[in-house]
Amino acid sequence: MAVKWTGGHSSSILCLNVNTEGLVASGAERGELTLWDGGGTPAGQLQLPKADDVTSVVFSPRHPTRLYTSHGETISLLDVRSLKEPVERFHVNEEEINCLSVNETDNFLAAADDSGAIKVLDLENKKVSRSFRHSNICSSVVFRPQRPQSLVSCGLDMQVMLWNLQKARPLWTTNLQECGTEEDSPQSAGQFFNPPLAHSLSVASCGNVFSCGAQDGKVRIFRVTGVKFERELEFQGHSLGVSQVLFMPEAYWLLTGGNDGKVLLWDISSDVGKQQQSPAKSLQRRKAQASASTRKDGKLHKVASNDHARVLPKLTVEHGEKVNWISYAEIKGSKRVLVADQSSSVSVYPLPEL
Repeated sequence: MAVKWTGGHSSSILCLNVNTEGLVASGAERGELTLWDGGGTPAGQLQLPKADDVTSVVFSPRHPTRLYTSHGETISLLDVRSLKEPVERFHVNEEEINCLSVNETDNFLAAADDSGAIKVLDLENKKVSRSFRHSNICSSVVFRPQRPQSLVSCGLDMQVMLWNLQKARPLWTTNLQECGTEEDSPQSAGQFFNPPLAHSLSVASCGNVFSCGAQDGKVRIFRVTGVKFERELEFQGHSLGVSQVLFMPEAYWLLTGGNDGKVLLWDISSDVGKQQQSPAKSLQRRKAQASASTRKDGKLHKVASNDHARVLPKLTVEHGEKVNWISYAEIKGSKRVLVADQSSSVSVYPLPEL
């Protein structure tokens, strides 16, 4: 059963984040921002100017008292010790921001918006150092752990892209509609009506494996090797779009939330763990697999569709409401998943010992 954190908002909560000290931030419609202690008591509240929806909240990885928030086209830096007027404001995006990410060295912040633009802000010089672009709404952008110059993004153009701050163009791009829409897959008939618009990304702590949740209900797992990435796994657990994916600190445990009102916990360590050999060997093996599959005509398709049956969730939470955001926290020594939905409360579910 969920514990409900109430009293912090009057409207639908859109985003969550947890700092290294266990403080939780939530952003909601109409400019509402709330801080919660681990017990679910509001520890601070702020009404951001112009009452624009708070669409993303992210704590600085190095300075847990710094909280970056996006509301409308604005990014505000707040000091959680004294939740008053923003310490700084940045106005570098031209349309509503959907997602913020700060790299682990705390010197760059990326903001993805409705125009498809990703603005990368140099936090030391306080100016835009790079602008990247999708051809449609950019829904998610994430810096890779252990790779502070590298980030991945996805959008409603069905593209997933790998970027490096040294380069203006993407290092690698994959179109989800071309990637794994198998002719012999039962999904392909519905693909036209339910295209894989990409909603959410999460990178595992190793920095090389990342997940993508899309509108077609599938979760795709990719592995980065050098300046490219390739699909390693694909599975389906949601009957509607996957709105949120989140890798937990434990290697390859993944939380997903969907428009079907479910929150699922997956252990994909046995599926991605076997790829831990060197990238060169992995590449050779994949080339061999690919040529074998071409010879056998459609072998790759069968492998891909078999993934669906093999990967099953370890835990299913029937949350019941469309999931806007999920986050993870350790509260009093036990693992919890925090869920934001269309309501004004945060739902907190215990997770089993992994």
